[in-house]
Amino acid sequence: MITYVIIGLTVVISLMCFSNHALLGKLSMNPYKVIHSGEWYRLITHGFVHADMTHLFVNMFTYWSFGTYIESVFRYNDFGAWAYLGLYFGGMIVASLYDLFRYRNEPYYSSIGASGAVAAVLFSCIFLNPWDKILLFAIVPIPGILFGVLYLVYCQYMAKQRGGHINHNAHFYGAVFGFIYPIFLEPRLFQVFLNHF
Repeated sequence: MITYVIIGLTVVISLMCFSNHALLGKLSMNPYKVIHSGEWYRLITHGFVHADMTHLFVNMFTYWSFGTYIESVFRYNDFGAWAYLGLYFGGMIVASLYDLFRYRNEPYYSSIGASGAVAAVLFSCIFLNPWDKILLFAIVPIPGILFGVLYLVYCQYMAKQRGGHINHNAHFYGAVFGFIYPIFLEPRLFQVFLNHF
């Protein structure tokens, strides 16, 4: 399954980068180098690099939890492997566009992690099954649609605070991309979504 291949590659590359800071720097999302040096590959490679084991585990566990389901849904609906890859890597790229524009002239800014792609997969699940339960704080089960709204509000609030080392804008834009992506694959799914209410 594609999900397991992506998880495997991400784990291996992240572990390599834990002890190889030069490789980490080469793969990270550095908008300045993307724009001024033409290193466009960074829009993808940053998603295979994580800051530490906790960052890696949280992203890959969340991805596994929802990615295996979405991959099977895409296969069942004949969207195919390319559509699934489009969701994951499209989420990764779209999640980076805000930073790409905002930090294009700041050579020392960089970002790593698959959070934008993972948020895209999670929000495709919410779109397809808005009333399925998601564990808030990994404890409290709430409907996915409520979790989604709270998540987006939280991301925007935290992005405005500009504190810490978490790229909340990437989470937000990846999530929005994942929510609307199924509609591009099959516009009739929007009516199916509305019928849940």
